[in-house]
Amino acid sequence: MLLGSCMLGTSVSAQKSWEVGPFIGCSFYIGDLNPAGFFDKFTKFAAGGVVRYNINNRFSARANLLFGSVTGDDAQSSSASQRERNLNFKSPIDELSAQMEFNFLEYELGNPRHSFTPYIFAGLGAFRMDPEGELNGVWADLQPLGTEGQGTPANPTAPYHLIQACIPFGIGIKTSFSKSVCLSIEWGMRKTFTGYIDDVYGTYVSPADLLQYRGPNGPLAVAMADQSLSNDKAADAGSQRGNGKDDWYSFAGLMLTIQLHAHEGACPSYF
Repeated sequence: MLLGSCMLGTSVSAQKSWEVGPFIGCSFYIGDLNPAGFFDKFTKFAAGGVVRYNINNRFSARANLLFGSVTGDDAQSSSASQRERNLNFKSPIDELSAQMEFNFLEYELGNPRHSFTPYIFAGLGAFRMDPEGELNGVWADLQPLGTEGQGTPANPTAPYHLIQACIPFGIGIKTSFSKSVCLSIEWGMRKTFTGYIDDVYGTYVSPADLLQYRGPNGPLAVAMADQSLSNDKAADAGSQRGNGKDDWYSFAGLMLTIQLHAHEGACPSYF
């Protein structure tokens, strides 16, 4: 499609260039333990690096390597039902992704006539998570515990993977304030295909099943699986633990990129 657009475009050339630089910002997640908390108390510091290739005045391709973390805690919720559930977690979010940017205005690094534009972006990526839960001041890895009975007769689905796919997309603005430096400010969401960033997705299982199938980890699995304030934990088996929906996460922040080199490209600016 892009090649065809180049062939049908006008004769106005656009300067191609490479940029590289750091990302500094924040990360948060939307899921069972934080259902509507955009930029709230669970927002954490994030950082990483970006490589961008400016194809023409309207399109850029880029790769991100980002490192953040996400967290949630039912005890801090305004919902009584969440406080009753009483679960918590934290997890790193390490992402490698490739994206395309579309500039709403003609943009060229170092050109004072085209030095600013809003943009949108979308792409594909993968991320690594590793949820942990806290009980009595001690943190434990949750995935090996199979807190929802994964791999047992009560829940024959396989344990979830710690590396997952995602679809990043979002909006931003960028401006060049010198011949070779670009400042970008953006906010992006990530559509994932797992509900286990927080280790919470389906239903409670019987403590007896966890004790039977988790071996030496059985008592810890039971303790982490159901921290509800209810006195009868066995009665929770089969009841809702999570909402059964996939989780989302976000990176937002600043990118300061420096141009490595530039050349006049054959692909024209056709807007």
